[in-house]
Amino acid sequence: MSRVAYVSGRYRPQREAAVHIEDRGYQFGDGVYEVVAVTRGRLVDEERHLARLHRSLTELRINPPMSDAALKVVMREVIHRNGVETGIVYLQVTRGVAPRDHAFPKAAKPVLVVTSRRSRPPDLRLGRDGIAVITIPDIRWQRCDIKSVALVANVLGKQQAREAGAYEAWQVDAGGMVTEGTSTNAWIITAAGELVTRQASNAILNGCTRLALLEIARRVGLTLVERPFSVAEAKAAREAFLSSTTSPVLPIVRIDETTIGDGRPGPLGRKLRELYAAHSREQASRSGEPRVA
Repeated sequence: MSRVAYVSGRYRPQREAAVHIEDRGYQFGDGVYEVVAVTRGRLVDEERHLARLHRSLTELRINPPMSDAALKVVMREVIHRNGVETGIVYLQVTRGVAPRDHAFPKAAKPVLVVTSRRSRPPDLRLGRDGIAVITIPDIRWQRCDIKSVALVANVLGKQQAREAGAYEAWQVDAGGMVTEGTSTNAWIITAAGELVTRQASNAILNGCTRLALLEIARRVGLTLVERPFSVAEAKAAREAFLSSTTSPVLPIVRIDETTIGDGRPGPLGRKLRELYAAHSREQASRSGEPRVA
């Protein structure tokens, strides 16, 4: 089956889909995006993703390309046309097409692109054996709370991690505090059993998986603290893990050259991983049929 994409009002074979060379997303990174997990052909945490999309659009003063109701139809139709049971939906909104000029164009209309693809089941070895992360300076702009398509600093950090043989790079601010990964949120479990993650601010993207985990942690009565933590504190932690839409609750067993805990995924991380998997199944059962007529 050839893949199908939605671009500004039309469903097209993905190999033929294109945006204009003067699209401001292409020339300036002037746009936002979301990645929504698909489980059993259904969307996971759809409302959280749409709320964050609206926040990002508002912060960049870009008008929504359509109503939420219409966008939900498009997302489900793209899932259906691509036959995705397990995978993702990617949606991107840019300020539109206009002659190149840094200031906002007066008449440009937002451009919406929606794609969907299948993904392989998670590699069970990652959850069983854990992963390694490295730490790097955080060189991003000061509005990391906006899910902007301008990701070159994240790309450089992710490549640095891959070249070091690590799964992810945790970015560190000028004060020595971990902000987040290049595409994930960062968590530790202290020796006292506290679950710690940095509070939502301009320094991090408030991940939808992060929000779901906070809700789960409160529901099951974990000791939860939202605050910055240092690299040194992370290396001394009992457990550590990362979270994202595509990598929910992956245990970290090494940070730089330091082994975390006993070098194996810990019990609290495993518990949260199981609870999040149950949450995903529940969300998928609530999100409606994959296709809306």
